[in-house]
Amino acid sequence: MILSNTCKYGIRAVIYLALKENKKNKTGIKKIAKDLDIPTPFLGKILQNLVRHKILSSTKGPHGGFGLGKKSEEIKLMDVVKIIDGEDIFNTCLINLKSCSTESHEKSPCPLHKKFKPIRDQIVELFNNQTIAELAEDIENNENIEI
Repeated sequence: MILSNTCKYGIRAVIYLALKENKKNKTGIKKIAKDLDIPTPFLGKILQNLVRHKILSSTKGPHGGFGLGKKSEEIKLMDVVKIIDGEDIFNTCLINLKSCSTESHEKSPCPLHKKFKPIRDQIVELFNNQTIAELAEDIENNENIEI
């Protein structure tokens, strides 16, 4: 189970904005794109999607830009993953392309199904419990971590 690059970029952008959460000014897309080394048009689509789901907020104008739509403590990693990649990554067999929850796959799941299920369950639990605030704090406390 691997997150898409789009999802990774979205997570990085949300963490980046969480690190700037206490500043009153919004951060412009060009600055975010430059600092995170993400193409601006691609990042714009990701950020607008997160704005539509109220994870981020945006303001137009000369002092406009992006900021968090709610407190970083209220945003779970799973919130961002579900918005960008959806929940299929948590339901699809590791080898087969179909969902493990379909009737035909319950009878004959992929060969790794039983071994991978506990790992998938741990990942779901981690994503559901990990907040953006905690990730941002880890970055602030460890100068060797980059987003």
